[in-house]
Amino acid sequence: MNDVAHDGVSQGEVVVRSPWLTQGYLNEPEKSEELWRGGWLHTGDVGVIDSEGYLKIVDRIKDVVKTGGEWVSSLDIEDLVLRMPGIAEAAVVGVPDERWGERPVCFVVCKAAARGAAEPRTRFASTCRNSPERGAISKFAVPDRVYFVDAIPKTSVGKLDKKVIRARLADTGALTGTDHEPVPRTPAGDALRR
Repeated sequence: MNDVAHDGVSQGEVVVRSPWLTQGYLNEPEKSEELWRGGWLHTGDVGVIDSEGYLKIVDRIKDVVKTGGEWVSSLDIEDLVLRMPGIAEAAVVGVPDERWGERPVCFVVCKAAARGAAEPRTRFASTCRNSPERGAISKFAVPDRVYFVDAIPKTSVGKLDKKVIRARLADTGALTGTDHEPVPRTPAGDALRR
């Protein structure tokens, strides 16, 4: 509930208030209180405001990866991945990490023509580490694990279902062990390490 600098970089939760906003959830007073804590409606969005006052939504609070004290936008990582040739879809979620709090993990679906080819996997690693795109995301944002899968779960309206992705990661045991151990098959398809 503190103002952030209007520099287009400093991130914070978007809170709003006006007379025409919802007063709360039907028959759910506790959730309504949480929604309106501090006299502001908490949108659940993370945003930045530039020097001219323009607001840019950078992620949802529940989807941002909080790693080593930094907030990393899952949308920024997904955007970088989707710019790579041969990539059809990408989803990034944060997974618990003892040292950093959370770490990003990426699910990638290759385009039909690139399925089974090594090039998208090689290009992914190269783009994240050494290419001209370097600097597009911080080193904290480079995913620890990349799963190349056949499909990414979606909601009934076609949005990435990150709740299901997190549950599948937890169910497969992929959250335990180190990066040197084999990554198990996920329900969404074959999982391969980067």
